[in-house]
Formats: sequence, structure tokens, C-alpha cells
Amino acid sequence: MRVRDVMTPDPACCTPESTAAEAAILMRDNDCGSIPVVQDRSSLRVVGTVTDRDLAIRVLAEGKGGDTTVRQIMTEGPTTALPEDEVEVVREVMIAQQVRRVPVVNEDGRLVGIVAQADIALEDGAASDQEVGRIVEAISDPRPDLEE
Repeated sequence: MRVRDVMTPDPACCTPESTAAEAAILMRDNDCGSIPVVQDRSSLRVVGTVTDRDLAIRVLAEGKGGDTTVRQIMTEGPTTALPEDEVEVVREVMIAQQVRRVPVVNEDGRLVGIVAQADIALEDGAASDQEVGRIVEAISDPRPDLEE
């Protein structure tokens, strides 16, 4: 199965100049916890991501306001996927990098979609509840390489 088969096309996005409040509104209005950050609205070149956790930790917990720019709180240079990539490859990237969402870009680096942990876990190949649980646990495990 390919990423294009499970991704959400044309996700909401913001720019580094957007404010934290604008990013929060996009998350609320689009029922999501992560927004890709694009260089500008014309190129849609992905330069980062901002998450609901970023808003909580890097804005609220630091005593900053909603006018804080996304540039100040985003994570730069996120791993991206291509629509033609195999879902299994993206699943392994999510597990290895402990990320729940991966922006999907075309061959020109233009944002075309986003694939979430839930999209991967629920794709047809995951089939059983036990397998879905394993995927979610592996992506969420804070230290996947440590054996007890």
C-alpha cells in the first residue's frame, strides 16, 4: 500500500510568520494536532511543523502569548514522505523518530498531504486490533531502542 492511499490530501498549513493563535485556530477548525509549516503560500515548501504540544510547552508554559510567531516554536526540517512511498517505510520512520504525523510532499517538495499514526494503524494491512495496538505503542514508546 502507498502513502497516497492513506494520507489526508491538502492539509491545513501555516507559515513561519503565522502566530501561535492562528496555528491553534487551524488545529481547532481542522480537528488536528499538527500543522505543517510552509515557506510561503505559493511554494508550499515544507520547512517545519507545529504541534499542539509545541503550543502548550513553547508558548503557554513559557508565558508567551498568542502573538508568538510559529517560527519561534516550530520544529524545523521535518521528515517528509512522497505519495509513492510504501506505507511500511513511513510506519518505520514514525517508530524510529517518534513522530505521529508526517507531511507528504510531491517531487518538487510541495505539500500535498499528511499521514498520521491513525492512518497507518487503520490501513488495511494492519487488520487486527492487536497489530493496531502494537503500531500505536511503538510510535508512542519514548525509548524504542532500549531493551529491559
